[in-house]
Amino acid sequence: MAETTVAEVMAELAALEDPRVRAVNERHGDDHGVNLTKLRAVAKRLKTQQDLARELWRTGDGAARLLALLICRPRAFERAELDAMLREARSPKVQDWLVNYVVKKSPHAEELRVAWFADPDPVVASAGWALTTERVAAKPETLDLDGLLDTIEREMKDAPDRLQWAMNHCLAQIGIEHVALRARAVGIGERLEVLKDYPTAPGCTSPFAPIWIGEMVRRQATA
Repeated sequence: MAETTVAEVMAELAALEDPRVRAVNERHGDDHGVNLTKLRAVAKRLKTQQDLARELWRTGDGAARLLALLICRPRAFERAELDAMLREARSPKVQDWLVNYVVKKSPHAEELRVAWFADPDPVVASAGWALTTERVAAKPETLDLDGLLDTIEREMKDAPDRLQWAMNHCLAQIGIEHVALRARAVGIGERLEVLKDYPTAPGCTSPFAPIWIGEMVRRQATA
């Protein structure tokens, strides 16, 4: 296969730009106008290309960065490189994909989780909480779950939006996965009322932790 250039990819992304998609994304803090299904199709065709991924990331373009995260080799990034990428990734979708598609597969994931969790930047800290939520479900043995609940109870109510969302997800995950802490997690959610009035589409589960926990536990019981 002939080598694909950054210019060719950028031209293809520009052709896929849809003003209506951009308008919707901008309401959520994202800065691209490419339909994600079409973006994934481009990634599937390009396959894994680490050098191209790095070049696309350096463009700073939102769609190009999302594509870069789909075609990169997660284990090829150094710790410092991933840290710098997170701090550059100010849009929610880019940050989310970076954490979930790349950092979680990196050998540096745990080291970054600990560092980001304590970072004074709430956007960076939200990534630390996202990685911690993953650990709550998959590898909780070395986590202080009661300590996490203490922090959530103390800080979530007044946390900035993205950090609050990440902390709330962790609260729900603790309640879903750990029976002994479920009543406490539900109680914290009920007292803080974070996301209680969040608009939820029909058929979707509310992100309000007590409802979220109850619904997921119900599904597990009937599975």
